[in-house]
Amino acid sequence: MGFMKEFKEFAVKGNAMDMAVGIIIGAAFGKIVSSLVGDLIMPPIGMIIGGVDFTDLVVTLKAASAATPAVVLYYGKFVQTIVDFTIIAFAIFLLVKGINIVRKPEVKAPAGPSKEEALLAEIRDLLKERR
Repeated sequence: MGFMKEFKEFAVKGNAMDMAVGIIIGAAFGKIVSSLVGDLIMPPIGMIIGGVDFTDLVVTLKAASAATPAVVLYYGKFVQTIVDFTIIAFAIFLLVKGINIVRKPEVKAPAGPSKEEALLAEIRDLLKERR
């Protein structure tokens, strides 16, 4: 089988296409959640903790000199990324939980024995009594 033919079969399989669609939708969902976090959730949190913007929090390891820039640790960006991740993970958890609730098939109680089975069971019980 030729290389191009194998690639074509792989690329047009349902699983590969489903995965591609999932990645694209996931990227778009990530942008929505990032906007939610950055534009709606973080400003009130920053106000509560004294107007601090997490992305501006840094530790200067070495001050800037004439020829070299300062060496800084941007731990605020790291904190912001952790908060973003936590909220994204929670949102995806809620989404998957909601989908699972909608998808969950109703568990039907097992049907009782048919008339024939009930009759056979009754005959069996009567035969046991005679012995």
